[in-house]
Amino acid sequence: MTDLPVPRLPPRPRAQWDDAVVAALRGAFPEPVVERFLTTGPDARPVPNALATFAHHPTLTGPWLTFNNVLLWEPALDHRQRELMVLCVAWRTRSWYEWVQHVLLAPRFAITDEDVQAIAAGAALPGWTRLERSLLAATDQLVDHQRVDDATWSTLAEHLDERQLVEVVFVVGTYTCLAMAFNSFELQLEPGLDTSGVPRFPD
Repeated sequence: MTDLPVPRLPPRPRAQWDDAVVAALRGAFPEPVVERFLTTGPDARPVPNALATFAHHPTLTGPWLTFNNVLLWEPALDHRQRELMVLCVAWRTRSWYEWVQHVLLAPRFAITDEDVQAIAAGAALPGWTRLERSLLAATDQLVDHQRVDDATWSTLAEHLDERQLVEVVFVVGTYTCLAMAFNSFELQLEPGLDTSGVPRFPD
């Protein structure tokens, strides 16, 4: 599943956002970001389709965004480690929206095109650390079996503290949940997004 012509659940237009949606955003983002989302003038910030779709259920959206922001901005794991796992989840779950967004974000977190291609191929790169290989193995195991096996857990525990071990499972679970939502909503990419360099899912 890649580019989809019509979503099952269309993003909620900004003009239809009520006080509950605004309150959810204000609980999750700095005020200047919220104001750019709300304005309709030249300084308006484009609203991602995921966020506008979540706006159908603001009571859920507010706490979810607050939780997800911990993984993004107050992580126990470093950003590269998290993003390698997210990319693996997106590829394994065939979540085109999640995959594209995180492939395009990857360079911000020192993830190379070669890293992305290796994840898509299910291969390992010589430059990956033992921990990175174990994080990707743990991701595969969680997606397939909902449990990290003993050998992989032992390797993770050699390198990570308790907070980081908890976060490994929550990163994979969070982005698997998002992939399930995006796939089920048949969420479309934002117009004009360049996906020419993004590896495609096999037919």
